[in-house]
Formats: sequence, structure tokens, C-alpha cells
Amino acid sequence: MDFNAPATANPSDRMRVIGQPLDRVDGPLKVSGRAHYSYEYHEEAPNAAYGWLVGAEIGKGKIAGIDTAAAEAAPGVLLVLTHRNAPAQGKDSDYAAPQLQGTEVLHHGQAVAFVVAESLEQARAAARLVKVDYAAEPGRYDLAQERSRAVAPEPGMVKPETRAGDFDAGFAAAPVQLDVTYTTPDQSHAMMEPHASTAVWEGDELTLYTSHQILHWAAEGVAATLQMPPEKLRVVSRYIGGGFGSKLVVYGDAVLSALAARQLRRPVKVALTRQQIFNHTTHRPATIQRLRIGADAEGRIAAIAHESWSGDQESGGTAEGAASQTRLLYAGKDRLTRHRLATLDLPFAGAMRAPGEAVGLLALECAMDELAEKLGMDPVELRIRNDVAYNPEEGPSKPYSTRKLVECLREGARRFGWDARNPRPAQVRDGRWLVGLGVAAAVRPNPVMDSGARLHLDGQGRLTVETQMTDIGTGSYTILAQVAAEMLGLEVGAVTVKLGDTRFPQASGSGGSWGANSSGAGVYAAAMKLRGIVAQRAGFNDEAVFEDGTVRSGQRSLTLAEVAGEAGLSAEAEITFGDFSKQYEQAGFGAHFCEVRVDVETAEIRIRRMLSVAAAGRVLNPKTARSQCLGGMTMGIGAALMEEAVVDKRHGLFINHDLAEYQVPVHADIPHMDVVFLEEEDDKSSPIKAKGIGELGICGVGAAVANAVYNATGVRIRDYPLTLDKLLKAGMPQA
Repeated sequence: MDFNAPATANPSDRMRVIGQPLDRVDGPLKVSGRAHYSYEYHEEAPNAAYGWLVGAEIGKGKIAGIDTAAAEAAPGVLLVLTHRNAPAQGKDSDYAAPQLQGTEVLHHGQAVAFVVAESLEQARAAARLVKVDYAAEPGRYDLAQERSRAVAPEPGMVKPETRAGDFDAGFAAAPVQLDVTYTTPDQSHAMMEPHASTAVWEGDELTLYTSHQILHWAAEGVAATLQMPPEKLRVVSRYIGGGFGSKLVVYGDAVLSALAARQLRRPVKVALTRQQIFNHTTHRPATIQRLRIGADAEGRIAAIAHESWSGDQESGGTAEGAASQTRLLYAGKDRLTRHRLATLDLPFAGAMRAPGEAVGLLALECAMDELAEKLGMDPVELRIRNDVAYNPEEGPSKPYSTRKLVECLREGARRFGWDARNPRPAQVRDGRWLVGLGVAAAVRPNPVMDSGARLHLDGQGRLTVETQMTDIGTGSYTILAQVAAEMLGLEVGAVTVKLGDTRFPQASGSGGSWGANSSGAGVYAAAMKLRGIVAQRAGFNDEAVFEDGTVRSGQRSLTLAEVAGEAGLSAEAEITFGDFSKQYEQAGFGAHFCEVRVDVETAEIRIRRMLSVAAAGRVLNPKTARSQCLGGMTMGIGAALMEEAVVDKRHGLFINHDLAEYQVPVHADIPHMDVVFLEEEDDKSSPIKAKGIGELGICGVGAAVANAVYNATGVRIRDYPLTLDKLLKAGMPQA
């Protein structure tokens, strides 16, 4: 099914099941331990051996020598792989991940050996016996030092540079000018489930149970690495315990388990340790961001520039698109955005929840507050005054499909009591606490991806949905059950959803906030096809009504079970988006409001309350959508106040590589938070008129916190996270 025109009235509009705050259908399986994650396929992997990855202990250099004799002689050891005996592997794919292919060490934590034993404990003990001698080389580990040597990245997901008008002239002529620089640190995904894989060979066919967000990317990468025919590979990832972008990539666990299992002719399980995850897998890179904004005395932006520097490996590295959202959010005739990439010898950088926007809005939305203060203008009003109905770089020829930023700001201000805010910083006290309010806008583009699904209606009237879409804790099982149930006139309890298997039709997978909308549209396409088959079998026309487990036309009515018969009925279809999605700028919008308290003596920051108002198309399930926003808000608070993967600039590793020292918010850090969704349908987004929402919840949150801290204290910190030592050093108000 091609989506090449605005959606018209269709069965998804009934909103009898779609749009209802239903509990997760997979919830009982998860809380009872019956939802199998990648390491937990025991019956499918009988007599499995266990692998342990040995990571490099230098940041850059070469392996000068390696001694595996003691490890090979250790109890229970079956195999020790190194660069000396690892099979040759391919590199002809964007997603390939060859392991143990030479002596060069590109980053700390890179696999240098792999030990397989009868038990996990034996593999771990033997791994400690592998002796590696290194010839270390000087590495580049400091973004600030490498900034001057940064270059434009290769064009791709991140545009290196965009221009409109003449920024230099427009900025120079602006009566009010702001020129500020913000920095954000490296951050780790720190998901709950570690990267893990279970590899099972049957002859020359591999089944790989692995924790991955987009299965066709995983299949392409593994097949290319192992140099095997793709049709001989099955990838399964039915349940994923969080990913946030880290599981968009294939790592050593997947490749090495498969190589070892093929050589040993028995299943092999591998799970990375928490400490290994920080340096073996990807991270969100640090940024240096310069914002320049010129406006007139009434607050109308005339010129805006956003430049960002980040770092990654020399080969295959990508820039963090921190300036990308500035291309979309506010008006301004003269514009410049620029990304520059420095070569760093740290572990590979990668996508992390709302890549680009999450850190870019930390800078842009604080800069907007600084501009509002210069103008003597309310920060909400400044944002409203610079709203725009079209892509501000491309002009009126590319309007937004929907844009309710102003409505989000106004509704949030009303609900939060913004009019009671004292605009003068450091004026409100509650005993020993300084109190402040902050606001920030949110934007997150709404990409879509072609997606397919297969539906089967059996003789009992039960519907089964099969698609490669994954569930990383976002509620995919529930949402797709709701779409299918709505389309066929069934209760959710009559729908079984099967996800995360490359034997199913290819789908978007979970990433980029495209999952629910794209895969839901794929289920819609298959359901429309099945509706036609059912109607034809029943002898009805296309106007047949599907309701309460029946199909009817006029006075005639049949149950779906009767129509399906003993053999049942099946349909498979794919939604394709083509160029239509490029005719309109598509994005979700929101506004975050935050109240903080700052201890006047210790500079301890406490969030008192927070509100997010979002407009993101049709909300398929308000309960799961709200959970996604709450999770994003929590991550945004962490980014503002505590999250930092600290680089050891001597040895090139993230030194706080565990959850004891990499600080993330806990229950005591999170106050009352509320989420409000504005009613909205986007008929230019998909036939189900939804948008992505999983990443919108984090966009701008950290800036709202930072702006509230400034309002409370009068101290502006431009170096994230906003830890108490920085506040104290900058000069807190006296007690």
C-alpha cells in the first residue's frame, strides 16, 4: 500500500480500541518471567557453552603479544579465539562488525580475545588468564583539544552545514545580540538489559537470538560479517530490555557467539558485563555548541546560528547532529547551522535517545532564555513570537503538516501557573531553598519507514499479527494489537501479536521515534487487505462493517470465525511512504515546565515538579505514550543534573563504567511529573494519523531544568551537567 496522499476517513478513526489507555498485553509475561530475552533461550539452545569477551586495556596502539596457554588449559575451557585464529570476516556493509581481525587497537574495550567454556564462571576465570602485551600509542581523547582540527562530516543522517540568507550581515545588524557557548559531556545509554546473544547453528543455518532494535539491520550486519547467505540467517529479538539507540548496532556478543558456536558445533551464549558495555559499545558523544542569535527590540529573531563540534573514530565516525533542531524550531531570515567532527580515539559514538535534539536543545533552549532576559521579555512569549508555520530554512513551499508549539506553550503556562513566576532571578525563597521556574520548547522530527505485516484470522475468530517490529519496552505489542483489533472490529484479547523475528515481514523496528507509527501503518495495510478478503469471502461489498467480531452489510451479518472457516484467512502487505512524506515538514512539538529548589548553603538541586505538554498526532495509547514521556523526562533530568561518562584522558576510557559511579536519576530524584497530550491528528503522517513520541519527551527537558536553576539562583552554568560544585564555584547567593 502506497501512502501518497493525505489520509481520509478510514476504520482507524473509530477510536474504539485505538486511543484507549489499555494495559500492556505483554505485562503479565514480563512480571512473571515468561518473556524470554536474548540470553534466556535455554530450550532452544540445549547444552549451551558460555563466552566471555576480553577487552583491550589501552585506548590506542597494537597488540604486541598474546599468551592464551593458561586460559586454554583452564578447567572447562573449550575455545579461545584471538586475532591469530579467528576466522576471516567481511566488511562490505554499513552494519558489519568484524571482530579479532588484527593487532590494531582502535579503542579501549575493543575485543582482543574471546573465551568459551562449559560454564559462565569457567569462562570468566579463564578470561583473566589471557595475557596481552600492548604497544600503546598516543591517543586523542579530548574534544576541546581536537576542536581546531575538526572537519565537516561526510553527508548522511547529519547534514554538515545549512545556510539561508546572510547570517553574518543579519547578526551584525541586529539591535540585540547573544553569543554563548554550551558544552555537554559523553553519556551512556545504561539500559537495563545488557547486550546479549545466543547463537544456534543447524548445519549451515544460524539462528541468532540477540538484543537488537532493528532486525533487518542486525541481519545485514551479521550476514556480511560472517560472509554467509542472508537466507541462511534467522535473527530473533522478541523482548528487549531497553536500548535507547545502543542496540541499533551489532557488537562482539553477536559476532563472537556465532563464530564460536559454528566452530564448536554447539550453542554459545554471551552477555556483556555492565563494565564492558560502557567502552565496548557506543555512547552519546560530548559536544561543544556555539549559539549566536540576533533579534530586534520586540524579540523577533532576524539571525540565528548554531555550530556544534563532536568527536568519533577516524574511520566510520559520525557527528552528533546537535544543530539539527535549530533548522526547524524558530523563525529568522538569516540562518546558519554547522556540524564539525573531530577525530577521537574513544569508543565509537552512536545514536542515543533523540540523537542531536537531546543535547542540541540543552543549548538552544537555554540560549533562548538568555535572549529573553536581554530583551526583558517573558521566555514563553519570546518563543511564541518566533513561531513559524513552515520549515524556516526552506520557506512557505514546505509547510508543517501540523504544528501546535504555541498551543503547547500556552496550555503548559496555564496549567503550571507560569504567570506567578518572578522574572528576577534569586528572589524567591522557601526557608533554606531558592525556588525557580524554567521553560523550554520541544521538537522532534517525525520520520517514517516502510513496514510490512502478516495477519492470519483463524476458525475461532482469533487474529494473529506477525511483523519484524521490536518492543524495547515501549509497548509495541500493545499498540499493534490495538491497531489490528480496531481494523477488524475485535477486542484486544482476541489478537495475538508476534514480533522480533526475521521470518516475519520486514518492518521499521524501534528507533528514531518511527516505530509505532510506521509499523502500525504496516499492520493497517495488512488489515485493509484482510478486510477485503473477508468481505469478498462473505459476499459483501467494500462497505462492509467490522464490529464485535462480526462482519455485516445491510441486514446480513456473519462472525469472523464463520467467514474464516477451518483453514482460516491470511493477508500480508507493506506500507510504503515514497516522496509524499517529503512534501511537508513533519515533527512533534511540546513544551516543558519545571520548578526547582536549590539549597542556599550546599547548592543541592531538587526538582519540585515538572509538566510536559505535547502534540504528536493521534496518540495510539495514552498510557504507554505517557510512560514514554515520563521516561524521557527522567532522562532529561539526568542529563541536566548528573549524567556524565568521564573520560580518562590519559588512557582513553570512560572511567566511571558502572551504575555505581555513572549517575542516573533514582526514585528520590524524580518528583511529581505530569504529561498532557493535545488532541491532534496528522493525516499527512500515515493512514493511522499518528506521529512518533518516544523521543519527544526528552527534547528540551534539561534546558527547562537549567533555566529553572538560573531563575532560582541567578547563576548561569553552560557546562553540563549542572553539579553543585559548579554552582558553588560560580558564586551562589549567600545564605
